[in-house]
Parts: sequence; C-alpha cells; structure tokens
Amino acid sequence: MKYDPLEVSMDNLAAVAYGDYHAPHDILGPHLSDDTVTIRVVRHLAIGVTIVTADGEHEAEHEYNGVWVAAFPADKIPDYRVRTTYSDELIMTGDDPYRFLPTIGELDLYLFGEGRHEELWRVLGSHVKEYESPLGTTRGTAFVVWAPNARAIRVVGDFNHWSGRSHAMRSLGVSGVWELFIPEARVGQGYKYEIQHADGTWHQKADPMARRTEKPPLTASVITESEFEWDDDAWLEKRKATNPLTGPVSVYEVHLGSWRPDLSFEDLAKQLIGHVKYLGFTHVELMPVSEHPYGPSWGYQVTSYYAPTARFGTPDQFRHLVNELHKAGIGVIMDWVPAHFPKDAWALARFDGTPLYEDPDPTRGEHPDWGTYVFNYGRHEVRNFLVANALYWMDEFHIDGIRVDAVASLLYLDYSREDGQWRPNVYGGRENLEAISFLQETNATAYRHHPGIMMIAEESTSWPGVTGLTETGGLGFGLKWNMGWMNDTLRYLSEEPINRRYHHGEITFSLVYAFSEQFLLPISHDEVVHGKGSLYSKMPGDDWQKRAGVRALFAYQWAHPGKQLIFMGQEFAQIDEWNEGKGLDWWLLDNKNHDQVMRLVKDLNAVYLDSPALWSDDFTNHGFEWIDVSDGDHNTLSFVRKSADEKDWLVAVVNFAGVPHENYRVGLPFPGDWDEVLNTDDPKYGGSGVLNTSINVEKVGWNGRTQSALLRIPPLGAVYLRPRSRKRPPLI
Repeated sequence: MKYDPLEVSMDNLAAVAYGDYHAPHDILGPHLSDDTVTIRVVRHLAIGVTIVTADGEHEAEHEYNGVWVAAFPADKIPDYRVRTTYSDELIMTGDDPYRFLPTIGELDLYLFGEGRHEELWRVLGSHVKEYESPLGTTRGTAFVVWAPNARAIRVVGDFNHWSGRSHAMRSLGVSGVWELFIPEARVGQGYKYEIQHADGTWHQKADPMARRTEKPPLTASVITESEFEWDDDAWLEKRKATNPLTGPVSVYEVHLGSWRPDLSFEDLAKQLIGHVKYLGFTHVELMPVSEHPYGPSWGYQVTSYYAPTARFGTPDQFRHLVNELHKAGIGVIMDWVPAHFPKDAWALARFDGTPLYEDPDPTRGEHPDWGTYVFNYGRHEVRNFLVANALYWMDEFHIDGIRVDAVASLLYLDYSREDGQWRPNVYGGRENLEAISFLQETNATAYRHHPGIMMIAEESTSWPGVTGLTETGGLGFGLKWNMGWMNDTLRYLSEEPINRRYHHGEITFSLVYAFSEQFLLPISHDEVVHGKGSLYSKMPGDDWQKRAGVRALFAYQWAHPGKQLIFMGQEFAQIDEWNEGKGLDWWLLDNKNHDQVMRLVKDLNAVYLDSPALWSDDFTNHGFEWIDVSDGDHNTLSFVRKSADEKDWLVAVVNFAGVPHENYRVGLPFPGDWDEVLNTDDPKYGGSGVLNTSINVEKVGWNGRTQSALLRIPPLGAVYLRPRSRKRPPLI
C-alpha cells in the first residue's frame, strides 16, 4: 500500500534542494501526521534511496532535484538510517542530519543574547557529539554559528566534498544563531560556513569560534576535540593562593616563530623551557598565538580568536607547552588583541554581509592607522565573544596572564583621528564608553573566575585608574606597561655619556608617577624593530661600552619599582635589531662577551628572586627611597628598595657615566655590615673589574643619612648592596 507524504510547496522544495532555505528541518527529516511518517532527505546524484528502520526498509521516491521522500505508517517517529545508492559499486548507509533536535539550548541562546555566556566556546563553533539510539551510536559534529542577517547558511567541508547543498543549517529565530548536526563530520576535517547575503550571493567564511585551523596560508577551520591530560594541578593550586603583584614577576617576551625558526610547540617545550629556566625568568610572554593569516603581523591581526596558530602544531600540543612550562615553575602570559581585526574576506569582516562584529559607524568602525576593523563593543553578542575569549585561554589552556594590546586605541574615540573624523559620546566627551565598559567586564570576570592570574594593559597615555578597581571606576587591570619609563630611559641612554648630565630629569622622572598605577617596566619587541635597533645598538660608544650600557640598563630596570620584561635576544645583547623572518643570532653566544651579558641576566634574576625588597612592595612609596636623585653631574642614581615587612633591604647605585667614580660617598639607611651582592662591572660579566671587596660603613652623615660608605662605582655600571644581617638592626 502506498502512503501519501506530507505536501511541500515546489518553491520550498527547490530552496531545500539548493540548500538556501532558512528552515530546512521544516521540510527535511521526519514529520508525523495521521499515523504516517514522512521522511525527506537530500541526496544529489543518487539513483536510489532507502529508509532503513528496525521494522523494515522503505524505498524513497525521487521528488525534485535531489530531494527524496518516503512515507509509511507509524504512530511515532522511528529511529532510522538512510541507505543511498550512487552506483552498483557505491552504496552508502548513514544517519540523517535532519532528524536531530537543536544542539544548543534555550538558556544558552538567552545568555548569549544578553552577552552573559561566560563559556560561549562550549556551545558555539563545532563540537563532536555522540547520540545513542536503537540502531546504534551516531558520532558526528554539531555546528553552531551566529549570523543574524544571513538569508541561508550551509556547512561545507571535507565531509561533503566542499559542497553544502545537502547541509543547510536551520535558523533559531531572533537569536541570529544557526545550527546543524552532521553525522559524517569528524575530528581533523576542515570546514567553513557558506553564507548567503541579503543580495543572494554566497561567501565562504571561517568559523569565528573555531578552536583549530589549517596551517596558513590555508584558511579553513578544523574540527577538533581535546584528548590532553593536564599535569599542572600543583601549579594551579599555588596560583590560586598567590597574589602575583606582591611576588616576583620577571618576564621573557617571545615571538615563537623567530626565537628559533621551524620549532613546533613540542620542540619549544624542550628548548625554550631550558633557556628560560637557566635565565631564571618567572614568566614567558608569548606574542599572539591566536591564528593569524599574515606572519609579519607578528600575530597582532587575528582571524581566529579561539584557535592557537597551526604554524607550530595542534591545540593539544600548545597545551603540552603550557603544561611543561608550569611544571618547570614558569608562568605563561599571552598577548590578546581585542582592539581590532583584519579585513580578510574569509574571516570576521562583514561576516553575514553586514557590519556584524565591527562597529557599523564609519567614524568608529575602522582604525585608520592599521587598515583594520574595530569591534562593536556595545553589541551584546560581540562583547560576549570577546569576554568569553579571554576566559577561554585561561580555562582551556591554563594561561596565567593576558596582556591586552593597544588599550589606548580602545579608550579614545579620537584615537588617530583628526577633527571631523570622530563623534563625541553621549556626554560630549572623547571616551569610548562601550569599550571602557567592555574592558572593565573582561577584567572583573577574569579575576572572578581565575584568582591569581594577571590582566596587563599596554596603555600609553595618562588615562587615570588603569589598574584601579572597577567598582571605583577603574579599568580593573592588575598591571600597566610603563611606556613613559621605557621612552624616557631609552632616550636618555641614547645620549653620549658626556651629555647625559643635561638629561638627568629624564632618568629620574619615572619616580614622580611610579606609584600612580601598578606598573610593569617593558623593553618589548616594539623597541628593537623597524629601524629602532637592538638595545646594544642604541648604546653609544665602542663594543665594550655598548655591552656595559646594556648591563647597566638591566640592573637599573630590575631594581626600579615595578615588575620587568625584556624581549628575546636582548639577554645576550643581540647586535642586530629583531627580524621576525629569521632566528636570533645565537652564534653570538660563542663570543664570551655576549655570553657574559647573559650570565648577568641570569644572576640578576637570581638576586631578584632572593630579594623581597625588589618585588614585595612595588606599588607604594614605602618600598622605595631616594638616596641621591640629583647627582646629574656624575650621571649617577642611588636609591633604597625595601620589602613590605622591612626585613629585606637593598641599595642600588647606578652610574651612567663613561668613567668610574672612586671614593664615591653614599648615605646608607642604617649602620652595620653591608656586602656588594652584584656589580655589573664584574669581569665575569665582561666588566672592567671596578669592584667593592669590602665596605666600611662610617658614622659620617651624607645624603640625609647618619651613616655612609665610600664606594667604587664602575663606569656604565651598577652596584647592589645588601646588609649582611638582611634584617634592619636597631638604629644607632
């Protein structure tokens, strides 16, 4: 007996056959009516289709342009599979994508619409799923994407020969979310979304929520499922109970592609860790590891915010690198770029044919300097995409800190814009209120979920309260890069020593504002590239003087209030400026002079870690005292660092002159025996040997102190002194 299927209009059949219908599940899959079930499937090029159930087989009839239909009696929808015959030699049996309920729930859609889904990556994007049914287990991949202005969306990939006519997604109403479960899609296969714009044109787009990508220059997203087993529980427990701001933070900034070229994440776990461990840095900072199409952007033009770059391996291999760093006692900071994204047609730009992720206002939606788009921070879903992304790296990859790039460009509506190119906010000001709120939300949420992490701002203006609490109007960062210190210091050091007396205010000015924020002192990649030269080349003088200048700078930086960061290669005074297209000049370490500079960095970190005076009270004037701020004629600075509990003290004397100062009297905070614990002029560091083998503290008032000592201060060098007792004795 023949049963009549539910009727469908020819227009809808044509749309379904072509894959451009917004509600394909309304037509395809099983539909029950009057004790009859109608099942429609799309099988282009098939010569026969059979619906297989536990009770029997039902031949389908070709209805229209690759759409097949079968109708048979049933009082409920049965479990079934589809057997498709393409030829006598090619017969395939599989599950039907259109028999499954949506894989994203109503609560998820609600939270996303409100901008409050803090685990967004668990529901959007591609996710491997298994479904049990009487005919067996079906394993496939659920695809979920936000594109509210699309007319239709198809999934294309390795599983359907990049033809999406049989895999149209369904729209989930006003949420703007589209969804489809594809039984054939499996881990490791590439895919994209094929999006139909309002004008009827189709455009292939990478998944904004892709957690893995093809290796550039290929641009497809890749289905992934983590199988990694973490082994860093001890690290995470310690981090949770620790405030990094009152602990030592010494950062080694790395561009993975040029540290040593052609290394994988697994190779780096062996080689990078050994180097960082030897030098004694507490953290590495990785320049952006999110996927980016253009290598010379260094990762700062991101196209896949949720995917570690495939240049160095898989997401699980990146997890391995982080895990091994943690087991070695090294924290991991990563750069994050929420300020802008590139215009590549296959990525986020005009994702559904409209300004979706980018701000639609032309005075706010593009960065004139960078030729990139600016996110629409006022749109709930976009804001959610970014806030969840910060949490994603901490949850899924155990990242210990995020350094937010180009914060100043988020804060100001007139950033890099002339008069007439920007519009004031609702209060008539130039502050980007939506972006400010976004930063506050990101920081507050990150710290709430992951105590012990660090949120770090690269912010180059005098914006107040960057590290202030969000509840009092601050942005909520833990640390701010001290760009003023960096600029003033490097400008001062570029002067010939004989002229530095006229620029003394540049080297001391940082202490005027040193405690206005919680600062990190950066000598980053930006300072050693694009014609700026390496630290070595910035220093005036001959080879010896250049290396001595680098050593003095590092000793000054490590002793200055604030945490510190240097870029790779500077630890051994690389001569050439950084070039992302080639590796560091490791051969320089065969020259003992450069190896000795690296030895100094190693010893600086050892002294630093052993000296709470240098890190336990970085952000109040209690932890710092000038001894002599005004000796510009000698190009010399002297100051005291002390720990929060005043049990550890250290005196630093830094001489930026090209000559030594013999019998240089320095007032000391209290009497007793003092030792020279570090001298950058030590011959083991390549210095000239102007050392202090013994220090005689005298009851001679100097620098406002009641006792002092005559010291030998080396040329282009620094001296650290520490009381032998460590703990301050009673004043005499």
